[in-house]
Amino acid sequence: MSSKIKISPFGGVRENGKNMYVVDVNDGIYILDCGLQYPENSLLGIDIVIPDFSYLEENKDRIVGVFLTHGHADAIGALPYFLSEFNVPVFGSKMTIELAKLAVESVEGAKKFSDFHVVDANSEIDFGDIKVSFFRTTHSVPGSMGIVLGTDEGQIVYTGDFKFDQTATSDFQTDYARLAEIGQKGVLALLSDSANAENPSETTNERDIAAFVKETFKYNHGRIVVASVASNIIRLQQVFNAAANTGRRVLLTGHDLEKIVNTALRLNKLILPVDNLLVEEADLDKLAPEETVILQTGRMGEPIKALQRMANKQEKGPQIEPGDVVFITTTPSHAMETTVAKTDDMIYRAGAEVISISNELNSSGHASKNDLQFLINMLKPEYLIPVQGEYRLLEAHAMAAQEVGMKSDHIFLTAKGDVLTYDGETMFLGGSIDVGNTMIDGIGVGDIGNIVLRDRKVLSDDGIFVAVVTIDRKKKKIIAEPKITSRGFVYVKSNKNLMHESSEIIKKAVQANLDHKEFDWGHLKQDVRENLNHYLFEQTKRHPVILPVIMEVNQHHRSKQSKSKATAKPEKETE
Repeated sequence: MSSKIKISPFGGVRENGKNMYVVDVNDGIYILDCGLQYPENSLLGIDIVIPDFSYLEENKDRIVGVFLTHGHADAIGALPYFLSEFNVPVFGSKMTIELAKLAVESVEGAKKFSDFHVVDANSEIDFGDIKVSFFRTTHSVPGSMGIVLGTDEGQIVYTGDFKFDQTATSDFQTDYARLAEIGQKGVLALLSDSANAENPSETTNERDIAAFVKETFKYNHGRIVVASVASNIIRLQQVFNAAANTGRRVLLTGHDLEKIVNTALRLNKLILPVDNLLVEEADLDKLAPEETVILQTGRMGEPIKALQRMANKQEKGPQIEPGDVVFITTTPSHAMETTVAKTDDMIYRAGAEVISISNELNSSGHASKNDLQFLINMLKPEYLIPVQGEYRLLEAHAMAAQEVGMKSDHIFLTAKGDVLTYDGETMFLGGSIDVGNTMIDGIGVGDIGNIVLRDRKVLSDDGIFVAVVTIDRKKKKIIAEPKITSRGFVYVKSNKNLMHESSEIIKKAVQANLDHKEFDWGHLKQDVRENLNHYLFEQTKRHPVILPVIMEVNQHHRSKQSKSKATAKPEKETE
C-alpha cells in the first residue's frame, strides 16, 4: 500500500534557528524538532521568535507526536509554547528530554505537561503504518540523534545538527554502521543540516579544540571570562578540564546555567575533574585573578548580549574589568557577525582582551561541505531537502550535492510553509500553507504584530511628541495654552521656536473643530496629528509619534454635593 507523504518546514529554512519540520504521512502528522530563534536587531524588544502553530491547531487531532534531535534552543526552545496548546507525546534521548523539561517548567501554561518519552539509538516506535527510529550523531550536546521515519515509499531521514569527528568520545560518537544500514534500506528524502555548508575545509576536531582551550587558560594570567552557549556540554567540559589543569576555579553565572550543569552532572554527561572546582559569587573576591574563571552564558544560554552588559557595567554580578581576558568559545552565526564585532569593541573599551575560538580554529558543531557530501554518499537519498540555514547556505548545500551526482530537480530549496508532496512516483512542490512567526515579548505570546513593531521602530527612530490641550466645548474655546512634551525627538529648551509654532498649529486645529457644528473627538485628534506631522517633518525631516491628549472642562456643570465645583474629565485615548 502506497503512502501519502507531505513535508513542510515551519521554520529553519532561509533563517537561523527555529527548526521545525512537519511530515504528514497517511494523515498522521509527525513533528521534527520545535525550536526558537533569537531576534534580529530590527525586532525591537522581542525576546524570542517561534513558529506559528495555527495550521497545527486546525489539525491537532492528527498530530502523532514531537520528535527531538537534541537539547539546544534551536531544537527545543519553542516546545514550552507548543505544549501550552497541544497535549501530544514528546520523544527524545535522556539528555534531550531533561533539557526539554527545564525549558518547559519555565512557561506557566506547560508546567504540568508530563508526556515525555525517552528513546535511544536502538529504539523503534511502531505507529502501524510508520516506524520511527533513531541514529547517534556528533554534536556539542550529548544524546544528539537523527530521526528516521520508515514509510512504505522509503525512509525519510532528518539529521538534526550534526558533524563528523573521528576523535569524538563515546557520548558524542556518530554511529556509522547505522548510517550505512539506513542507506541500504533506501532513503526517499533527506532533510539535512546546512548551517556550515559554505565551509569547504575540514572542521577542527574536538580534541584539538580542547587543547586550544587548555593552552588559552595556561598562557593568560589574568581573570578569564568564558562566553559559551549553556547547553554546549562538550565546551563546558573542556572549560572545566582546563580550569582544573591550570589551578583555577569556575563561577557559573545565572540560574539557567546552574540548572543545565546540575542536570548534566546528574546524568554523568558532565564531570567535575576536582571536587572544589565550582565557586560561589560571594567567594569570588577571595580568589586571585589568575585563579578565576567566570563562565557566562546569558539569559536562555545566549552569551553575546550578556557580554555587552558586562562590558557596559549593566550585568548583575561580575563585570568585565581591565586586565580580563574574554574567551568567546561559541561560534556565532553569520547573521551575528556585526553584533559580535560591536561586542568585541565594547570589551576592549572596558580594558579587557578578546580571544575568539572561531578566529583561531575552524570550529563548528555543524557539518562542513565534505561532511555533507559524505552523508549523501552513505545514504544515497532520492531527494534532498537542505534545512537549517539561510538561503545561501541551502544553496551551497545544493551545489555540494550536485557535485556528488544528485540531480538538481531532486533538490528542493524550500521556504516556510512550502508543501512538498510525494505521489508515489515523484516529489514536487504541491502548494503552501500559511506559516508565519510568533513573537514572544515578556509573558506575551503572539500579541506583538507588525503594527506594534512599526510603532516601536518609529519611536526608536524619531521619538514621541505629546500635546495636551484643555477645552470648553460649550463655550467653544481653549481654556489653557497647549502643553507640549517631547521625548527622543528634539531637545525642547533648544527649540523654542519649533515648540511655539507647534502650539499655534495645535490651537488653530482645535479651534477649527470647536467652531464646527458637528464636533467629533476622532476628527479633532486626527486634524491635530495631520497638521503637526506636516509641520514637524517640514522642519526636522522626522516623523515622531504624535499623541494628542484633549481634556474637557465644563464650567457650567453643577454636582448635587457642591454647585460651586466644576468637573474636569479627560477624553479617553483610542490609540
